[in-house]
Amino acid sequence: MDLQRPRPLLRVRVGDTVELSLFNDSTSTHEHDIDLHAVTGPGGGAPLTRAKPGETKRFKFKALKPGLYIYHCAAGDPPVHIANGMYGLILVERKGGLPEVDREFYLVQGELYTQGPMGAKGFQSFSRIKMLEEKPDYVVFNGRTGALVDHPLTAEVGETIRLFVGNAGVTKVSSLHLIGEIFDRVWPEASTTRPLENIQTTLIPAGGAAMIEFKVEVPGSYTLVDHALARMDRGAWGSLKVTGSAKKNIYSGRSTSSEVLEKKRASGGIQLIRTPPSGR
Repeated sequence: MDLQRPRPLLRVRVGDTVELSLFNDSTSTHEHDIDLHAVTGPGGGAPLTRAKPGETKRFKFKALKPGLYIYHCAAGDPPVHIANGMYGLILVERKGGLPEVDREFYLVQGELYTQGPMGAKGFQSFSRIKMLEEKPDYVVFNGRTGALVDHPLTAEVGETIRLFVGNAGVTKVSSLHLIGEIFDRVWPEASTTRPLENIQTTLIPAGGAAMIEFKVEVPGSYTLVDHALARMDRGAWGSLKVTGSAKKNIYSGRSTSSEVLEKKRASGGIQLIRTPPSGR
């Protein structure tokens, strides 16, 4: 399984009848299937798509509810398959589709559990014990540490961005935050009907998703994080690079030398408040 990114974003509309084929490569050592949270029916399609190595399975479903949904492998031991990168998102657009925006980005947060400690080099086998203890070695965007650092999101000042964000888990809730920006609209919990407005941080549960829109007003580098900030050291961060003209009426600053500060203080422009040392 390629862990460089989640599986493709599937995109349909309410009322569509979707036919899905799942091929399990003959070199595989396990059965695989697909459970789509957008599907109404037992197992989300998993029982109908369970394929042995070398098999292809097909099924049809009608997209009934608009929203942004996780899909994942549910065969065998589902959390093990999810933790090994077998997940993605399916978007069911409302009738008429979504309004156009300047840029759309697709990302999914996930967890990696390794036999070796965090930072160990070379191939690392999966650790079921760490998964059961809910102690991931890495919490990552798009399958690996540095995925959104090596390949940052990019935009121009004045553009509106739409994020399709999922959380594959398998255990942690994501507290998604973009440092230096406020999300104009957030559609939480897979709903694409009634957005929340002016959101600083949005919760995305394991097995959940959110759609986010915002307009970028100021150029520069912005950091996307899971605001359970200890996870940054485990890989849960990325970058948004915004280019364009500065907006000094929105964001500006300047340095002031100590000489200038002393002149202002002498003229009464700055009042220095000194706290006496403890015990005096």
